[in-house]
Amino acid sequence: QLSFAATTPELADKKKYPYFFRTVPSDNAVNPAILKLLKYYQWKRVGTLTQDVQRFSEVRNDLTGVLYGEDIEISDTESFSNDPCTSVKKLKGNDVRIILGQFDEEMAVKVFCCAYDEEMYGSKYQWIIPGWYENLWWESWINSSQCLSKNLLAAMEGYIGVDFEPLSSKKSKTISGRTPQQYEEEYNAKRGEGQSSKFHGYAYDGIWVIAKTLQRAMKYLNATNKHQKIEDFNYTNHKLGKIFLDAMNETNFFGVTGQVVFRNGERMGTIKFTQFQERKEVKVGEYNAVADTLEIFNNSIRFQGLEPPKDKTIIQEELRKISLPLYSILSALTILGMIMASAFLFFNIKNRNQKLIKMSSPYMNNLIILGGMLSYASIFLFGLDGSFVSEKTFETLCTVRTWILTVGYTTAFGAMFAKTWRVHAIFKNVKMKKKIIKDQKLLVIVGGMLLIDLCILICWQVVDPLRRTVEKYNMEPDPAGRDISIRPILEHCENTHMTIWLGIVYAYKGLLMV
Repeated sequence: QLSFAATTPELADKKKYPYFFRTVPSDNAVNPAILKLLKYYQWKRVGTLTQDVQRFSEVRNDLTGVLYGEDIEISDTESFSNDPCTSVKKLKGNDVRIILGQFDEEMAVKVFCCAYDEEMYGSKYQWIIPGWYENLWWESWINSSQCLSKNLLAAMEGYIGVDFEPLSSKKSKTISGRTPQQYEEEYNAKRGEGQSSKFHGYAYDGIWVIAKTLQRAMKYLNATNKHQKIEDFNYTNHKLGKIFLDAMNETNFFGVTGQVVFRNGERMGTIKFTQFQERKEVKVGEYNAVADTLEIFNNSIRFQGLEPPKDKTIIQEELRKISLPLYSILSALTILGMIMASAFLFFNIKNRNQKLIKMSSPYMNNLIILGGMLSYASIFLFGLDGSFVSEKTFETLCTVRTWILTVGYTTAFGAMFAKTWRVHAIFKNVKMKKKIIKDQKLLVIVGGMLLIDLCILICWQVVDPLRRTVEKYNMEPDPAGRDISIRPILEHCENTHMTIWLGIVYAYKGLLMV
């Protein structure tokens, strides 16, 4: 049995149909071509959308097998009976950008209407669908949809259709002595006003397959069996049937539809790729199943973006950094503050023996200045983030800057507290007896406060140390208009029980300030 038009994949089952051959490629023949196209554009993540009809389901199932082991993930498999919108919505929800569709013209109109409503078209998406639809196929079904014609065409723009090539584009002579182009001219002349079929080339090559098979069978019989002739054929003669089968499998010639070769009764043909560009189908490439090669014609394929669509949303994390001008201004002010503090420290040390300076407790004054300078130094460290230092260094800075600020604050306000306490202790002395409180005692008070700090900080570091954590914000579109999404991230210094530790430190420091 030889068919020139039966494309259903079911007929490929050799257990059921051992003597079936076809000169036309089956519907499944597009799948190796689709695989080649996916690899060509490095698309490794796809989704499928299939109409609930056996013909389409079989192609989808075969595609799953073809893609298996090829490092291409089918991230979502959707099917529908009458309304594809729910399935289209799910594909979008799963961030499917490359959609492999299997549905007829009527459903194609509904699919692209849904795609328009869900904004699943344009530079970020690529639809790959059957290429065997009739010319201007959408015009027949547009009235049955809820879609405006311009919206439908906008969603359809750029889809890629995949189908077998009706006639070879090569200009070589075929087995008949004609080129495919000469054959087509002769066919059209003989056809006259009769309707054309895209299968006519496969029917023509089919006649040649039969002729060559009979010729090979006769040659074999003449060489091996003088008594048996081909005219002696009958349907119960399995020996002769086997000869025909072998002769058919040996078929290999160049016909008007390309190289005619069978593999397990299946035609290894040429698959064409067309793209919908400005209301018409444009041929953009072809796949040769015999050689397993894909050819994309130069500059014929047009994507709606600057490059082919990505197979998923590319998320680029962008660190929210401290503004360099702001950091520079604050650093400059900090340096001025430190210079001023250094000047006061120098003045205090130089004039420490003068009566007025001596009476103001120069040692305590020096501690206040040193505490202030430590606090100033922490500003530099708090301004350093991922734009200046590595992640490991940032984590170390988390601890260092906390220690410096804590110690600096306690040193400055502790010394101030000690001086104030001395004045209080002297003036609350109601008996007005001479009372001397030396600086050494005040230093002990400040030392005691720093010891409390040290205990808190060491416990904090040992029990629950500060770590670098990253806070992620909602995705934003790329300002440069590229097909990527920006996810802003911000670095923090945190630990498990941050609230408790900060509560302890703030309570202690607040008490000191009060």
